[in-house]
Amino acid sequence: MRLFGIETEYGIAVEGKGASDLVAESRALVNSYYGRPFAKPWLYRNEDARNDMRGFHVDKLNYDPDDAAFDDPRARPLPAELERADHVLVNGARLYNDHGHPEYATPECITLVDVVAQDKAGERIVLDCARRRAEEIGKQVDIFKNNTDFHGSSYGCHESYLTKRDRPFGELLFGLLPFFTTRIIYAGAGKLGIEQGGERGIFQLSQRADFFTEEASVDTLHRRPIVNTRDEAHADPRKWRRLHVICGDANMSEYATAIKIGTTALVVKLLESKWSPSIRLKDPVAAIKQISRDQTNRWLIDTVDGKKISAVDVQRIYLEAACEELSGSDADSEWALREWARTLDQLENDPSSLSDRLDWVAKKELLTEFVESEGINWNDEQLQSLDLAYSDIDPETGLYYALEQAGAMQRVVDDEAIASAIENGPEGSRGSVRGELVRRFADSIGGVSWGSVVLRTARESWMADLGDYLEPESVAGALSQIRSAADLDDLTTKFQAGS
Repeated sequence: MRLFGIETEYGIAVEGKGASDLVAESRALVNSYYGRPFAKPWLYRNEDARNDMRGFHVDKLNYDPDDAAFDDPRARPLPAELERADHVLVNGARLYNDHGHPEYATPECITLVDVVAQDKAGERIVLDCARRRAEEIGKQVDIFKNNTDFHGSSYGCHESYLTKRDRPFGELLFGLLPFFTTRIIYAGAGKLGIEQGGERGIFQLSQRADFFTEEASVDTLHRRPIVNTRDEAHADPRKWRRLHVICGDANMSEYATAIKIGTTALVVKLLESKWSPSIRLKDPVAAIKQISRDQTNRWLIDTVDGKKISAVDVQRIYLEAACEELSGSDADSEWALREWARTLDQLENDPSSLSDRLDWVAKKELLTEFVESEGINWNDEQLQSLDLAYSDIDPETGLYYALEQAGAMQRVVDDEAIASAIENGPEGSRGSVRGELVRRFADSIGGVSWGSVVLRTARESWMADLGDYLEPESVAGALSQIRSAADLDDLTTKFQAGS
């Protein structure tokens, strides 16, 4: 069993509004959510973003000084509860404002189908909020599932994986760096141009690669690392870590999301088994940029022993070990192993054959067709608009959804599964326990976090410890108690009795 999830910060554009207005607009958009029960506030006391897995606590986090230029000097600081506008939803997800970006964090999932469905549910929930906000103000509100404003600022799509704590973090770092550096060959969303003074006409594999400057760090907003070292377990910290992954792109393709999560979950299992890769890259930070910008699709990078190796072959080192160690583990592992091997073969021989599965390939083909049909070059400003339009989450206007509606993109889930994910948490995951408590007792919730829910009866306040629900069997028992309880007092009695 493996808990994992995705947190997506969405780009927002509001007609007639500038960058300094977007914090308020993002907050207003999140507050447009209604029609279903939700709970708040979020319990921040259980979180410490400055706690580092390497065994120390940093005094402060780094923030991009350029961001301050877009703060509204007229705005008064708000309490965190109002600033974040947290909404914990009936599917166990969290919807909130993250400094100018509507953010949707899926509930914890244990299958690839569930994490894809919940990720897509987030798109639909945020889009619904955007439409409601547009009606309120009479102006157009556009939402983009991407990672750059094309003016030097980046926002993230983070992944989380529950992993055992018994392996020293230095060994995890050694094992993760080559994998994350090269994973963009199939997980990248594609981007036109290099942001830090580079060429406009370069097509990159990754939207995030430009923004990494460190191999490892606790920071996420400035001086970003390939491997994030934040230590917030959201479970028993004596047994578990949460691997907080910030180096991934936001994927529109369901297939790309599934293979990104599936392969990473396999690598986490490998590293838990004490396996280590037989390779070390000379400079991972330089390598991730080099791979992203390589127009030849050879993706050659340097190792510490002075040799060159392709990103495909680096990935094959992990694939071969996963096949040997993890074959037959479960259906998701088998799917991920099979598709990982097939994808690497096609990337090596004919990347264009993956245009129905990988975002960067699909986007590049769209841009290539436009360049050829219009007789323009790759420096033309129109192409950046098309790049952005690919990530527009509105099915009526987004280019990705035009491809999907034409049957040109492979799907992992159907619309019925996505609709269900809007209303329900993933069965077998503690996220469904959180969601069911919200559904039945939202008005009695005094606070929520990933690891707990505080409920208040007329007699007392008590905390449901979600750390008790890390296995499908315990989750099923908790759901049965919640659904059968006559009221909150009855549920309190059942939970406290452990029946």
